[in-house]
Amino acid sequence: MDGGAALLVAVGGDGTLNEAVNGLLGAGGTTEVATIPLGTGMDFVRTYGIPTKFEDAVKVALEGATRVVDAGRVRYRTWQGAEAERWFANVGSVGMSGAVAQRANGMSKALGGKVTFFYALTRVFFEWENTDVRVRLDDGERGGRMHDVVVANGVWHGGGMMLAPDARPDDGAFDVILIGDVGKVDFLTTAPKLYKGKHVSHPKIEVVRTARVEVDAAERLPIELEGEQVGTTPATFEVVPGALRVRVPSSS
Repeated sequence: MDGGAALLVAVGGDGTLNEAVNGLLGAGGTTEVATIPLGTGMDFVRTYGIPTKFEDAVKVALEGATRVVDAGRVRYRTWQGAEAERWFANVGSVGMSGAVAQRANGMSKALGGKVTFFYALTRVFFEWENTDVRVRLDDGERGGRMHDVVVANGVWHGGGMMLAPDARPDDGAFDVILIGDVGKVDFLTTAPKLYKGKHVSHPKIEVVRTARVEVDAAERLPIELEGEQVGTTPATFEVVPGALRVRVPSSS
């Protein structure tokens, strides 16, 4: 499982952390996880107040406190059609976000995560066509033309977008952001609000708290976990309470 190790340190970005979490939880391990953020998005560390300066992050890894948080587990289809399963610690999504992740990962990151992801978001948005999506939640079903279904365990996503401002990583539930049939005018007026969490008041956006989410669509939609495109719908997301032990600043 974890070979008796006391601490697993992931050095890199959100994608690197996702690989570490999958290796650990996929094997049934319980080793505590620390992260030294050297990537592009660095959204996971924002939720926990983990510093981005290398020396300070190392200090947290060595001397920080332990926080027990939830993890997400998703079952989906690979692009070849096989069934697959992965874990995530921060955020997963279905829809346009998967295409944004693919575009951002193919770009130069020289200008930093915020600029890279926003540029990718803008480019993909004007090419994307909303489609009919069916979402099953703890409190019932939603259906209709949608842009994105964001399944959040943490607050931040996409290089500093505050997509789920009220999400709590240890409450046993996801905050699911259902982004409906938004268009170009919606994007132009709402995109700047993503970084302050003010987009959730938009009439075509609904936030639902739920422990399980099933998403399917008339056509295969891409799935993104922690900034990595992993496969397609149909997908089922489930919270696994208290699955992950994270090293955080002592004052967090």
